[in-house]
Amino acid sequence: MKKLLSVVLMVVLMLSVAACSSSTSGDGKSEAGKSGESGKTGKTVTFNLSTPDPDTASVSVAAKEFAKVVEEKSNGSIKIEVHPNGTLYGGDPAAAVKQLGAGSLDMLVLSTSLYANFEPKFSAISIPYLFDDKSQFVSFLNSDLGADLLSSVSKLDIHGLGYWTRDFRQITNSKNPITKPEDLKGIKLRVPNNPLWVEFFKGTGAVTTPMDFGEVYNALQLKTIDGQENPIGVVTAAKLYEVQKYVTISNHMADGWVVGINQKKFDALTDEQQQILTDASKEIQKWALDYDTKEADSAIKLLKDKGVKVNELKKDQQQLFVEVSKKAYPTFKGLVKDDEFFGKILEFVGKSE
Repeated sequence: MKKLLSVVLMVVLMLSVAACSSSTSGDGKSEAGKSGESGKTGKTVTFNLSTPDPDTASVSVAAKEFAKVVEEKSNGSIKIEVHPNGTLYGGDPAAAVKQLGAGSLDMLVLSTSLYANFEPKFSAISIPYLFDDKSQFVSFLNSDLGADLLSSVSKLDIHGLGYWTRDFRQITNSKNPITKPEDLKGIKLRVPNNPLWVEFFKGTGAVTTPMDFGEVYNALQLKTIDGQENPIGVVTAAKLYEVQKYVTISNHMADGWVVGINQKKFDALTDEQQQILTDASKEIQKWALDYDTKEADSAIKLLKDKGVKVNELKKDQQQLFVEVSKKAYPTFKGLVKDDEFFGKILEFVGKSE
């Protein structure tokens, strides 16, 4: 009996020692703790990043380059998986912003004009002919005004890592070349269902027709509408050259991308990891700008090869459209809902009322 008791005690002692050795490592941390460490202690983290456009679209290509840069800069401690085409949020951008704030989305790249539904000041970015060129647009995004605007998403439990640019928007139609506002008179032009577009083009005499973009090709083919406006890459991607004769490089409106991450998930990262994400976002801003410029040049060449007549507004021609936009400033100010901010942004671009 005594021998049996001794054997039992020996087994218990051995099991106890084994349990202790498996629960701690040489550095005193539990193995379970190592596999479940938070970002603050240096854990390798993986984020899902969602984009609204297809895999080959500019924003999705930029997002994949961003993921590559982040992984390299972090020595693999941050991995980003890109999910294009709005698949993670069912294609509903308003839902995407809410999901990002709630944490069911890790990261999201979405246009500034869509963030205007949550913070009206974002509407200012897309005021027609607010920016003279891409250089001025980028300067604004990287200014204190741009930074203050980006930080406003914090009230949605989102941390704004930075901005990327989008191509300016251009006009296409099947009637005639557009060289002055009067050339748009009577043209049935599809625009997004947004007062910025409606008010501006109404001022040119165009007949504005809000419509989902998915319906545009058929409407152009059936001649229900005469034209539309979008970045040039959208024109080629949607093969609108099959149903449009003229493209005007009007550069009439800007739009940007907000690169956002859930605030709590950002806060859980180490300071070094946070800085890596911020720096990578800035780096990709320039990368994306260069990429889009090359893509736009290729798109214009493709359009010409397809027989589309392309004309670019000259400076004096563009100024006529600027004057149309200025007449709508009272309406635009109402959309921005912040008179002080509206005044500051006009002063920044040299177009004070």
